[in-house]
This record gives sequence, structure tokens and C-alpha cells, in this order.
Amino acid sequence: MGKQNWKGGNMLNPVPAVMVSVADAAGKDNIITIAWAGTVCTNPPMVSISVRPERYSYHMLEESGEFVINLTNDKLVKACDYCGVTSGKDVDKFDAMHLTRLTMPHVKAPGIAESPVNMECRIVEKKPLGSHTMFLAEVVGVTVEDSYMDENGKFHLNDTGLVMYSHGQYYSLGQLLGSFGYSVKKMH
Repeated sequence: MGKQNWKGGNMLNPVPAVMVSVADAAGKDNIITIAWAGTVCTNPPMVSISVRPERYSYHMLEESGEFVINLTNDKLVKACDYCGVTSGKDVDKFDAMHLTRLTMPHVKAPGIAESPVNMECRIVEKKPLGSHTMFLAEVVGVTVEDSYMDENGKFHLNDTGLVMYSHGQYYSLGQLLGSFGYSVKKMH
């Protein structure tokens, strides 16, 4: 088995494909597709998104200091792609993709009602990194689709049909391979 060495590049894949909804002070909103998103801390709950400064939603992030991460599932993958290749300058993405604005309890930016999970975020730090600026944010609220709750009150996130993005393509989550700690669990 051989290996090739390439120049430095970001090959961390797959990543979540999320739709981030934002709004400016005048109430104009938009959806931007982000593949550069991730968890950075548990307590307090923190996430990051990275956005190119030339993107239409960038000024909305700076102006409002908040956003909503809307997880994408198999039913939303077309809308997710559309929101990544179409500018909000030219079209209302909510209307074009028949998405419903969801009023959020903690931020002014709308969520996407069709998303199984909406994470309300307040920006705590902005860090220019080069091609992208990273927005570090605290998660101040989470809304989940109650149809994925069982009778014991457990939310079944992995049943929502989550979508991942890998090397320019969208994938649904695959086969369960194990659970946290399975490698050291004692077998009877």
C-alpha cells in the first residue's frame, strides 16, 4: 500500500452540512449553507462557523451578533444545496425553497421549521483567519422536532436523516458501527 504526500489542505471529512439562518437589524433574513461548522466546547455549549467575508450573510452576522444553526436532513438536502449556491441578495431563500420561518425564543434570527434541530447562537468572538472568518458562538437555546421524541422523553437524533458533506458531495449517515465506550466494554 502506497501513500502520496500533498501540500497542506483541509481534508477533514465528512462535516455536517448545515443551513445557518441570520437576520439584520432591519429584519431582512437569509439562509447560508455552511460546511465549516463544529462543536468547540461542552460547558458552556459553544460552536463555530466559518464564513467568507464576501458572502451576503457576513454583514448580518457582524451586525446582529447571532444566528441559528439548522441541522439538515435528507428532506432538506436540496434546499441546503440551493442556499449554498444562490445569493440572498437576489432571492428570498425561504420562499424559493418553501421553508417556514420559525420564531426563536432567544435570538431574533428565524429558525427553519422543517429542520429537526435548531440551535440558537450568540457570537462571542470573531476571528479573521484568511479566506474565512470564524465566528465562535455560545448556544443559548435548542429546539428539536418532537416527532423524534420517544415515550421516555429521549430525542432520537440519528433517526432524523442527518446529512453530511464530504469532498463536494452530500451523504446521509450510514450504518451504526458502535457506541461510545464499546471498545472497552466487558462482554459477558
